[in-house]
Amino acid sequence: MGGQACVLYGAAEFSRDTDIAILASSENCELLKSALRTLQAHRIAVPPFELSFLQKGHAIHFRCYHPEVFRIRIDVMSVMRGVDVFEKLWERRARIMLPTEGAVELLSLPDLVRAKKTQRDKDWPMIRRLIDAEYVGTTYPSDDKVEFWLMESRTPRMLVELAQRYKQQAAELVSARSLLAAAIQGNEAVIEDGLAQEQMVDGKLTEGTGCLCMRN
Repeated sequence: MGGQACVLYGAAEFSRDTDIAILASSENCELLKSALRTLQAHRIAVPPFELSFLQKGHAIHFRCYHPEVFRIRIDVMSVMRGVDVFEKLWERRARIMLPTEGAVELLSLPDLVRAKKTQRDKDWPMIRRLIDAEYVGTTYPSDDKVEFWLMESRTPRMLVELAQRYKQQAAELVSARSLLAAAIQGNEAVIEDGLAQEQMVDGKLTEGTGCLCMRN
């Protein structure tokens, strides 16, 4: 899921659509068609719901007309630009338990962040909130988690704090993310400029969306 995944990760975002990634197989398509019939969902744009289009990286768009989900849009895809193939995404997926719905499979947070690096301005503040929420909610982070925050955080004050707390890791990652040099020096103004430059570059290279992972 896109905006819905952000809600479940603690970075609130209002969204009336749901983005779903499926393993592109004939069996999965039939299962999804059955679910769409239950939701009284109708395709609202090209291309048609066919396996070949999913395998090429196209998204298939639906609008629901069941009274309980009226007008909610569902976008289905299998191949997303900027992230790994579905099988790897599935291996790294996160699972969140909801009180009434049960288990929900989500893109892992690092994969969701990668998928959110688009040309849409609204996605970049969401990346910031996603990482901020995890940072605040984590008491004993692993080295991998600290590296992820150092490489992806978009909050200058947080980057300075991380660089001071984890000096060796920050220094080792400067070659991979140059603005960490400014974080080590505590220069938030330079970090702001670096973040703007990153958004400009990454937004051109990566375009995608965060997704709920489905597999039969």
